[in-house]
Amino acid sequence: MLKKMIFRNVRFEERSILVNGDAVIGQNSRIDYGIIAKKVIMGERVEIGGDVIGEEVRIDSFSTISGDVVSKMDAYIGEFVGISGKLTVYGDLEIGRNVRIKNGFETRGLITIQNPASVVLIILLYIMLLLRLGKAEMLEIEEDLNPAFVLPEKCFVEATRISTTKDADIYDSRISGNLKARNIYMSRSEVFGSLKGRDIILDSSTIHGNVTGRVIYLINSSVVEANLRGSRVYMEKGCIVGGGIVAREGVWIKDSIVLKTDIGEEGGMGQGEVQEDVSGVVR
Repeated sequence: MLKKMIFRNVRFEERSILVNGDAVIGQNSRIDYGIIAKKVIMGERVEIGGDVIGEEVRIDSFSTISGDVVSKMDAYIGEFVGISGKLTVYGDLEIGRNVRIKNGFETRGLITIQNPASVVLIILLYIMLLLRLGKAEMLEIEEDLNPAFVLPEKCFVEATRISTTKDADIYDSRISGNLKARNIYMSRSEVFGSLKGRDIILDSSTIHGNVTGRVIYLINSSVVEANLRGSRVYMEKGCIVGGGIVAREGVWIKDSIVLKTDIGEEGGMGQGEVQEDVSGVVR
């Protein structure tokens, strides 16, 4: 199934998460915010704590939405879905049995009452795209896919906590809450909270909290405003740590760092050789 948490061009607002692209949410996940995205695709037993707004919305069985659902095109609602607000669909609506909608629904297209095909098939298309990104044959099949917010199954996104047992890749995003993941790669992003993981790379990013991990890299003028704690810490000159640094095996400060082991590989991230005085950063 979904192998990584991915945030790309994602912004956390007071009540909603704004996604510049499509949102794919794995089964048994909970989000205490609303979701605003191009396409919103949800697996089974997902809980959303606000409105769901998208050009196309697919909600699998037994999921609950604590707000309105608005689809600017077609919508697909599985069996036993609960919607606490109103369902508004500007295209066609395909809806399963025993769906509970507290404030009624409105649609401008056709209504089909049946059990829609599971969105698992749609999620699998996203997985294939993520694994084979850049291959022409895949892009020809689903050239309009743009997954920017991906949660694996059993993820939690709350006001103070974001947690997954998988790796997390964060790009060009602004998020709130303490993030806990297996390995973390963060580029050109800002976190209003702390980070905790196994191996962590911060690339041109700012953390308004603590960073705790095993092997930690700070590159390209990254900033940690509180404390840094790990077994080994590698920093490029120009990076800033506002609090204390605790590293049992040592701290290395270099002009530049090249990383030879990719995040998420067997044995962890950052296990490869670290070189100094080499321009650029290679993941």
